[in-house]
Amino acid sequence: MRTAGGASLKHTNHIRRGRHDGWVRVLSYLLVGLFGLICLYPLLLTVTVSLTPEDVIASDGYRLIPRRFTLDTYTYIFAHSGNRILTSYGITILVTVAGTLGSMLVTCMIAYAISLREMRYRNVIAFICNFTSIFSAGLVPWYVVCVNWYGLRNNLLALILPSLFSVWSMFLMRTYFSVISPSLYDAAKIDGAGHWTIFFRIALPLSVTALLTVGMMYALSYWNDWWHALMFIDNRNLYPLQYYLYSIVSNVNAISSGRVPPGAAASIRLPAETVKMAVTIITIGPIIFLYPFIQRYFVRGIMTGAVKE
Repeated sequence: MRTAGGASLKHTNHIRRGRHDGWVRVLSYLLVGLFGLICLYPLLLTVTVSLTPEDVIASDGYRLIPRRFTLDTYTYIFAHSGNRILTSYGITILVTVAGTLGSMLVTCMIAYAISLREMRYRNVIAFICNFTSIFSAGLVPWYVVCVNWYGLRNNLLALILPSLFSVWSMFLMRTYFSVISPSLYDAAKIDGAGHWTIFFRIALPLSVTALLTVGMMYALSYWNDWWHALMFIDNRNLYPLQYYLYSIVSNVNAISSGRVPPGAAASIRLPAETVKMAVTIITIGPIIFLYPFIQRYFVRGIMTGAVKE
């Protein structure tokens, strides 16, 4: 009887614990879902404001569901830009792809080198890299070096080279390379492999999560960059997407005053905020579709080193 009673009590406690865990799981899902909706709200508001007519914004302000919708803002942007916005998209995609690949190559090579314990002066190199992330000579010397020494003026290299290396990303990659067992490297050396073979056939394949994480951060940096175009690019045919849309936003005051360019958009009156919202949607569109596919790798890479098993 004692055995049966004990088993019955244990079964009852198990049922209660299961119900308690179920309620905790439901509450967790509700809280996470609510937080997701809170994060999604600004994006939805940006979309609806970009589709709202000027008079509705003036009378009702920003609303998630406006009384009327219009495509006038997007009509103006694409009618005013013509093929230039497509050219800017192409330049941005080219710069993003080339810059990300180049940045990943340079970053991974340096990270792999200073992760090797037998490398001489690796701590000195790490210190120099870290020092440059804390102290800089200033904007004017940087500009003079880029223009006079490297000739970064009105060419696509001006949009790639200044952002080619990130110290933080390098240290993140070094953390991944450092946790790879040295015995793998030693076994490869015994088989006659050199550092190039070890780097490309062992170190990189074992660090896919870090590669995707760092690559995503580099790609976002190149995609959202407009500062280097402002500093180095005068040729409108070389404007990346971000800077070209920035130039459109900077002309909104002229649009609001009635001084609009002739053509399809001549009769459209645009509020400044509507143009800003439309430009935001045009800019982040590709990133929104790309990010969900690699989001899990991004989070996993960011958490590297935060939890030790």
